[in-house]
Amino acid sequence: MAQEHTYQGDEPVRLNKWMAQLGLCSRREAEALISRGEVKVNGETVSEPGHKISPGETMVLGSAGAKALDDQLTAVLHKPVGYVSAQPEAGQTPAVRLVTKANLVGKAPKLPGAKTQLAPLGRLDMDSRGLLLLSQDGVLAKAVIGPHSNLDKEYLVTVKGQVTPQALDKLRHGLTLDGRRLKHAKVDQVSPGRLRFILREGRNRQIRRMCELVGLLVVDLYRVRIGPLELGDLPEGKWRALTEEERASLISSASAEASGRRPSSSAASGARSASARSRGKPRSAGARAGRPRKR
Repeated sequence: MAQEHTYQGDEPVRLNKWMAQLGLCSRREAEALISRGEVKVNGETVSEPGHKISPGETMVLGSAGAKALDDQLTAVLHKPVGYVSAQPEAGQTPAVRLVTKANLVGKAPKLPGAKTQLAPLGRLDMDSRGLLLLSQDGVLAKAVIGPHSNLDKEYLVTVKGQVTPQALDKLRHGLTLDGRRLKHAKVDQVSPGRLRFILREGRNRQIRRMCELVGLLVVDLYRVRIGPLELGDLPEGKWRALTEEERASLISSASAEASGRRPSSSAASGARSASARSRGKPRSAGARAGRPRKR
């Protein structure tokens, strides 16, 4: 179904920027839709991505373009050790190869084809395991890994070495990597030899390098949460489709964190309950959460 929106701003603005501000798609996705002739302004098809929409003008996103956005896939994957989340080097296996029909838990709105591109939303190195998001969704990518995203990530880390109060204090707020001071981290000892890290940044192999600086060796690193989204009991090597409720919760939580507000407890609990009760259910074919309602 087509979507219609009237621009209420005071000054003309680039169409792709406004479409991103509406939450319809990312700027890059908007440019692709415009180039394909899927967007009209005041009844005329727009073909230039740099086109500016003026106050009072109406934009219509055609049904084919709206469906393409609704059909975007986001996979929630339990990545095992031995797979890389990003572009593989020679001899390495990308985690996206696990996103197959055989490894799917529950149902998905579609299955990835040979030409489907699923980008990792954040790093999880080859020696680490746990929650990894792979997505076609530009709006979600901005929320999770965009320059203003401040979603925290939770890890359970098994270490060798003596965990002292001094070491914990340094891990929390006393370390520098690559000449840059790290943001404060939440680090607690949950059992002998096991730590819980909650970070708001993602430097290359950050936790492993932090532990090395205080004399600890990481032997297992397991990501269990990204913002309000929990890995739950998804089996290792398996994946499921992100639900509409979970997508909305990630985006609203990222927006709240970026503006300095605490995300609502209902948003966070919504994602957790969705993980528990909706695992395997496909995303609805209707309006995408976080986007304006279709007409």
